[in-house]
Amino acid sequence: MLKTGPPNMLTLPLEPTDDRADPLFRDAKSCAQWLSQLQLTNLQQAHSLLLTQINELTRFPMSGMERLKTLELLRDTVHYVQSDYAKKLISRPLPLSENELIIFFSIVQLWQAMTLGYQRCLQAYIDGDKQLGKRGAFLCQRCLLYGGLAIAEHLRTRYEFDARQWQQLHGLYGFAEEQGLQFKEIREPLNEGAPPSSCHNTYVKTLLTCYARTAELTRSQLLLLDSWLTEWSNAVPVERSYTTSRGDAQPLALDLASTKGLQPVKLVTHNGNMRYLALVPLSKLLRVKTILLQQGQTPQQVKLGDINSGQECIELLTFLHQCWCEDHNTRFGERNPNSQHAQLCYQRENIYALLSGKAFKQTAVTNSMVQQQIEAYGRVLQDSPTQTQPGSGIPLEDWHFENQSILGAKLMRVDTLGGRLNHNQLVALRIGDAETFMLGATSWLSVTRTGQLCIGVRYLPGTIQTIIIHSADAGMSASDMAAPGFLLQAVPALKTPPSLIIPNNWFKPGRVLDIQHRNGEKQKAKMDFSVERGIDYERVSFTLV
Repeated sequence: MLKTGPPNMLTLPLEPTDDRADPLFRDAKSCAQWLSQLQLTNLQQAHSLLLTQINELTRFPMSGMERLKTLELLRDTVHYVQSDYAKKLISRPLPLSENELIIFFSIVQLWQAMTLGYQRCLQAYIDGDKQLGKRGAFLCQRCLLYGGLAIAEHLRTRYEFDARQWQQLHGLYGFAEEQGLQFKEIREPLNEGAPPSSCHNTYVKTLLTCYARTAELTRSQLLLLDSWLTEWSNAVPVERSYTTSRGDAQPLALDLASTKGLQPVKLVTHNGNMRYLALVPLSKLLRVKTILLQQGQTPQQVKLGDINSGQECIELLTFLHQCWCEDHNTRFGERNPNSQHAQLCYQRENIYALLSGKAFKQTAVTNSMVQQQIEAYGRVLQDSPTQTQPGSGIPLEDWHFENQSILGAKLMRVDTLGGRLNHNQLVALRIGDAETFMLGATSWLSVTRTGQLCIGVRYLPGTIQTIIIHSADAGMSASDMAAPGFLLQAVPALKTPPSLIIPNNWFKPGRVLDIQHRNGEKQKAKMDFSVERGIDYERVSFTLV
């Protein structure tokens, strides 16, 4: 924990150095030689070596300036290895497997090791090291940067981070502010095209990232958000007081003495530790870029990076404006607290068997199906070791509603054990003692500090009917020509037409499917357009023929 004390003082969470520490390099020169011999072909081994040696270096007593030079030499290799190692966690379902957790924890530990190294340098600065006398802003920025990277790794992997990390960031920023160092520009040699950074820029970037409902964003969207905030953070002031105007974006508040990030200003009580982010400039920036894209300009012309899809940029900019600049209580479908329990089932075949009371018999499991399941889930799908629906043999899991609206719900799994879920996966859930199930899709996922899986579910509109769908398409294998599916009835109140839920590799505009209902009735349906696509399903409009 970092604590601010009297003026010019900052207490850092550092253990004493140890004369018994024995790193393989003890200064910048020997570090450069060690790095030149480091083999990066074995990524796991290289990562382990870096983590071990940086931790050992942090324990080793050395001058502040020599430690700083050594850490700066290590940065390029550390960032390269971290980026490559993190690719092993892309699109992994949650909770992570044991091996994936080892990778995740190792990545976080390496960011934290870099943070501790720079904190040791900052402590030397605080203690009056004359060689570091002009490096205060630089050292604060590096500590904020690597503390923020440890948090960002949690956000990308969707694991909750320790709230005490906020105290570290708040304490560092408060010290930089007290010393008048927060706006001093710091060049970033690892990204020469980026604008100069600062303690202010780095701190605001982490604050806004954490407030952006990151569990709802894909990894690629998070990378895009990171690059945008590198440019935008300087436009967001951090102030000791605030004013509001009707119709403008309301400020967000933070307490430098707390274990929380940003909060709506109406939920806090003012005190001397409060700071406020004025969001009017950011709101205008987001709206202007959105309008220019809607008028036909490219993302490159609007300075949003080398992105092909203007529509994807519009959707992300709109989402970010809602997160940062709009009153959450005014959003349609606001969720209310709900203390009910729910039972949840997933995997399309299991959902079909649960709702129909009859298992779908697939003639064979094709190689393509096995490959799709391995890519999506990291394994071939099997039933979860949970309770089953009486008489059906279908696994059901107990979940707890945290809140709910007509559009969806937030749920937490009661047990830490259970199956793994992915973003945008089909689920069926039953609320309390209700007899019927609802179909939905996971809109976000995260894992708490206690290991429990939390999910957001958006409901798919319409009463569910189970069906068997057949296709005689010449391009499909024999075993893929029949599959379980669902017919969602029209919802006149929402002006929603009926739709079909089919496997996500079946859709083709104009393709005709044979639909077999539970009573044996058969119909032909021509697929019109795709309404939405998930990881294991696609919802499509259709016309009966």
